[in-house]
Amino acid sequence: MTDDVDHGKLFRARLLVLLASVLWSLSGLFIKSPPFQSIPADDRGLILACYRALFAGLFLLPLVRVRYIRWRPALIPLLIAFAAMNVLFVTAMTRTSAAAAIFLQNTSVVWAMLFGYFLLQERIERGSILAILIVLSGIFCIVAGDWAGENFDGNLIALISGVCYALVVTFFRILRDEHPAWLVALCLLTSAAIVAPWVWKLGITLTGQQFFLLALLGAVQLGTPYVVFSHAVKTVNSQEASLLVLTEPILNPIWVWLFWGETVSVSTFVGCTLIIAGLFVRFLLFRPRQVIQQDPQ
Repeated sequence: MTDDVDHGKLFRARLLVLLASVLWSLSGLFIKSPPFQSIPADDRGLILACYRALFAGLFLLPLVRVRYIRWRPALIPLLIAFAAMNVLFVTAMTRTSAAAAIFLQNTSVVWAMLFGYFLLQERIERGSILAILIVLSGIFCIVAGDWAGENFDGNLIALISGVCYALVVTFFRILRDEHPAWLVALCLLTSAAIVAPWVWKLGITLTGQQFFLLALLGAVQLGTPYVVFSHAVKTVNSQEASLLVLTEPILNPIWVWLFWGETVSVSTFVGCTLIIAGLFVRFLLFRPRQVIQQDPQ
């Protein structure tokens, strides 16, 4: 493979990560929409996480071929991390601002660097260390600024979801020779199955409009981008992939503000700005050295 082809392949992979990020950024627009606000606040996160994953998994199921299906031990931590990430993120989105939820989840870049180092032997460079320090200062601003506020629990939940998100990215890298449709569909359906018993016990009946929005949420915002993203990370390493998805936290609160008028506190705004700064410093000033990998035949 020539260098030109290698660079072309890397460029296309980066564009795929950006496309996935734009689709992911629609989560707040859906979750904060008025039709879902009639669901009790304490139960809303669990219900939306369950049905979002279910519809996304069903959407992707036709893409799974029998020859793709095989079991590997690394699937176990991937499934656990994915299920936890799904429930924690949606719950956080219902308990804090869209900006805080999405930016705290996307501190996953910090954890991805550490997991990449310990599990994949990916080197942590000087720029990554600087980015970690700036991002951690942003986390402190968001969490400490709302220490006694109503959003504090949601902020902590979002932060933990970021750790789970980084684990998902790392294990997708470890399992990069598996077909993405199989991996993503299995993750989504397993995630839905884990929380389904608790959702059914709630006895809450959803309207037709709510089910329709959940189907769109699952197919457009969750199912499609995960297939796109899992294809891309076969070429883009976990550190750079986590940095490119910066598009998601930038757009997510913008959609919510434009459509639903949600604003954020000063401390959250400052914290989000610091997180953006840290990630841009890492990506623009200390570009990761990329190793191109061949697709499995």
